[in-house]
Amino acid sequence: MDIHENYDTEQFKNDLKEIGIVLNEKQVYQFVKYYEILMEWNSFMNLTAITDPDEVFKKHFVDSLSIVKAYDFLSELKKEKSLCMIDVGTGAGFPGIPIKIVFPDVKITLLDSLNKRIKFLNEVIEKLDLKDIDAVHGRAEDYAKQGQLREKYNLSVSRAVANLSTLSEYCIPFVKLGGKFISYKSEKLMEELSSAKEAVTVLGGKVAGQVDYMLPGSDIYRNLLIIDKIKATPKKFPRKAGLPSKEPI
Repeated sequence: MDIHENYDTEQFKNDLKEIGIVLNEKQVYQFVKYYEILMEWNSFMNLTAITDPDEVFKKHFVDSLSIVKAYDFLSELKKEKSLCMIDVGTGAGFPGIPIKIVFPDVKITLLDSLNKRIKFLNEVIEKLDLKDIDAVHGRAEDYAKQGQLREKYNLSVSRAVANLSTLSEYCIPFVKLGGKFISYKSEKLMEELSSAKEAVTVLGGKVAGQVDYMLPGSDIYRNLLIIDKIKATPKKFPRKAGLPSKEPI
């Protein structure tokens, strides 16, 4: 597999080693290919404002994979017959696709409300030859209803930009009892967390902790908030489309 010499994959690999991830050559190739498809599609639709390869590798790929600071995929895979994860509001596939490349045994659903992005994601899945990963077109408020994908996942994640109360209503209903919702944040969380605690509790969650870190080799602050699912989500949640963002719990 020819890795394009224009990419500083050594820096990328070193950044990941700092968080305990060692890539094989196939995985490096998949990340390079992912970047190239992302740039090709980004030329005619808005997927990311970050286009420099080094920045994409650090601010999207390494950032997505920093979840290993808060969730031990390998030990969870040993415990579970099948480990299922949903990425809510996945956009261009972050963090779901980087997680799939590094942990191929995790079954992943990528959920997004824009059909054009689903077409992009399906091309990435096909070109990278990824298995047990589905890109689903729809809104969280609809797919988290009874009879859909409700309470089917060990882990729900989101890098989407929304306040924590709204995100919790989108994400917690997908999580099985005993599972987790992990939210990626880029700012200090205390104020947002205090206003979201009621929503988290009402939805069946409990704040289990948070992990603060800087992206390797940078001064970029990040935060992962971990919420445990301790009770079933009441049937009336999530509310109909639009309400979680207009009127947070």
